[in-house]
Parts: sequence; C-alpha cells; structure tokens
Amino acid sequence: MQGDKKSVLILGGGLAGLTAAKRLTDRGFSVKLLEKRSVYGGKVSSWKDEEGDWVESGTHCFFGAYDVLYDLMREINVYDSVLWKDHRLTYTLAGGNSFTFNTWDLPSPLHLVPAIVKNGYFRFGEMLSFSKSLIPLALKKDKYPPTQDYLTFTEWAKQHRFGDRLLEKMFRPMALALKFIPPEEISAKIILDVTEVFYRIPGASCMGFLKGAPQEHLIGPLQEYSKEKGAEFLPGTAAEQLLYENGEIKGARLANGEVLSADYYLCALPVHNLNKVLPVSLKKEQTFFGNLEKLKGVPVISVQIWYDRQITSENNVLFSPDGVIPVYADLANTTPDYKTLRGKPHVRKSRFEFCVAPAKELLSLSKEEIIDRVDNSIRSCFPETSRGAQILKSTLVKIPQSVYAPLPNMEQYRPTQKTPVSNLFLAGGFTQQPYYDSMGGAVMSANLASEEIARVSGG
Repeated sequence: MQGDKKSVLILGGGLAGLTAAKRLTDRGFSVKLLEKRSVYGGKVSSWKDEEGDWVESGTHCFFGAYDVLYDLMREINVYDSVLWKDHRLTYTLAGGNSFTFNTWDLPSPLHLVPAIVKNGYFRFGEMLSFSKSLIPLALKKDKYPPTQDYLTFTEWAKQHRFGDRLLEKMFRPMALALKFIPPEEISAKIILDVTEVFYRIPGASCMGFLKGAPQEHLIGPLQEYSKEKGAEFLPGTAAEQLLYENGEIKGARLANGEVLSADYYLCALPVHNLNKVLPVSLKKEQTFFGNLEKLKGVPVISVQIWYDRQITSENNVLFSPDGVIPVYADLANTTPDYKTLRGKPHVRKSRFEFCVAPAKELLSLSKEEIIDRVDNSIRSCFPETSRGAQILKSTLVKIPQSVYAPLPNMEQYRPTQKTPVSNLFLAGGFTQQPYYDSMGGAVMSANLASEEIARVSGG
C-alpha cells in the first residue's frame, strides 16, 4: 500500500484487466496487476514472430456499437488508430459468388432498406418473411430478446417461419462470427440483441480495423498510461488460489508459494481460469460462485495466411457461410501496417486473417490440416484470383477456451461485477453487461467493476 491509498490486486492482463487498471489509477488507487503470460491483451493480444511479422490472437473487428471502447481510446489518444470502413456487410460464397447488405445514411429503420430490397441474393419474399419475424423486436425493442433466451436461434427462426436459406447463408456465419458457435446451439437472445441494436442504431453495424497491431495501437498504450500513473505490472505471474477466510479474501497465493495481499481483489480472468482460482469452500458456501461452473468456454482457432498475390481488393470484413471461414479479412487491404511481409514493399500480396469455426471438431487436427481446409475455403470463394496462388507463410493460434458459450438459459448464470464477498469483484465479457464477451464487453465490465470498488471504498 502506498501511503493512505487503498490497494487493488487485479488478476488478468486482458482488455478488461488493463481497463480496470486505468480506471482505478485514475481514481487514486494503488494497483498491481498479475498476468500469467509475457504478452498482455488476452483475446486482443498480438506479438511478433521470429521473422518480425505480427501475429494476432484473433480477427479484431471494431463494431460501431462499442461506444465505451471508443471513449477509452479517446482518453489514451489512440482513437484515430481505428479506420472505419464502408458501411456494408459482404458475404462470399463457394463458387465465386457474393452478396452485400448495404445501408443508406438515413434514420432507423430506413437505413436498412437497401439490405432488404436489393442485396442481390435473397428474394424479396424471403426478406419480407424475415422482416415480419422482427415485428415483436420492433415493438418491444430490448425487452423482447431476454424473453427468448430459452430457445436456440434455429428454434426461434423455425417458429417464425423464415426460410432455411436465410438461416444458413446469413445467420450461420453471423452466429459463428459473434460467438463461434452455430445457430442451432446459440441462444436466440444473442442474435436478437445484436439485431435489435443494428436495427435501432444506424451506425452500430459499421466495422473498423486498427491501423496495425493491437499491441501498438491499443494494448500497449493502455498499459503505458497506467504505468505512468504508478500501476505495477507483473508479467509471467499467475495467481494459483485466492485465500478466503472469515467472509473476505485475504490474499492471492502464487505458484511459488508467495502470497500477495491488497484491500480489494478484481478477477479479470476468463471464466474457466476464474473457476480455478476460486476456493472450493467459497463455491460451496455461495451459489453466486457455484453457478460460474455452468459457464463454459468456446474453442476458437485463428489462422493467418500470406499469399504471393492479391486475391481480393475488398477493404472490409467479409463473411462466408461456406467452408470453415465464417468471418475474415484481407489485412493487407484493411490495415496499413500489414501491407508487406517482412518489409518487402515491392509486391502487393494478400494477408488474410480468418476466424475458423466451429472449432470444436478441428482442434485435434494438425496445423497443416487446418491450413489446408482454410486454403480450400478461400480458393472456393475466389476461384479466379486464387488460381495458382502460393502460400508464402501461415500462422495458427488455437484457444481451447475463449469466450463463454451463450447457450439457451445461460443468461441467468452470468454474474454481476460485485460479488457477495465484500472485497472481491469480477470483470470480463462473461459478466452482466450489454456487450457480451467482446471488446466492448471487456471495457464495460471493467468500468462497472471499478465503479463498484470506488463505491465500496468510499472513493
């Protein structure tokens, strides 16, 4: 503890933990943050490989809806690193066909008229059936999705009788892009929540990309801000167990046996790691903590492939219902810092980043097998421009447990940031806030947790 400052020990150096460190140092707390890896950022982490090329942990698309994230970025002077793309969603199909949902610069819901009447793929009757299914959403707005949490999205769609083609070609990649699980597994509430926001807020579905690596344009600056205000960061350090006694957390025991103590403890860990550090006695004593065992992580695979030629000129996020690449982008187009491979500017090449999903059945495959499936998918979507293209380099990142799985009836188990233990708080996308397990959710959860700590401390 520094002087009369109240101290906070943060477990986890992802976006939620780093945001909380900033918020708490701004409020005058003494902050120490533990991160088990040498790289910060969690699901938004990035690092250089041995050849100097950046590798990312996933495809980081910035939705227009993430207001809390952009407020944070403005505070640390990195908002200008977000490059907003044309407001459209393009779907690529096997065989080289595609269709695009465009928007108009008009108030809601008129901004969606082009998507309904001239997307170039779905018949007007299909879109009309879909529009009719959204009448309850239009009438009840954000009050409607929670009433549908007991259904999968596929069950909801069949009840509302919009066609299988719409479900497979539009909503399957959407579900996989959002939460990495297919529509027959994801809660209807998730898709309806997102649809309601896109319907109500014209700019919510606009997409952006960073100028370069998250480490340089978000994570690093966020960490440096807190460091300059006195926060202490301990990389390569993980808490093995929280010590619970007489209704309070008394410390965090590290793997080497050392115990760190503070006035308050903030766990900003993925839910599966949170469950590992919580004492069994606490889970048995408090249903609040026992319920966390019901939240399971979703496996995620991210692939980057550099080709020896430009395969697409699309400067935006792309979706595909075919193959294993539901959402991807050519970062050589979207991200200026990524235009060249190992500093060779003379030839314009494609550098794709793919979310590979669903990943459950693919985790056991070798890197070569997964890269081959991804390569086949991209060649199927771009048969002409990919003909003869050679792979220069590829990377693969497997995350066995990433975001929590938003299955039907799971909403009731998402915890608040404040816990029944007076000096223990939670942050992370799995906690209760409107942005789910996303960059926006990480920031919002950290904001709420920090406010609770300040309130409890009287600060």
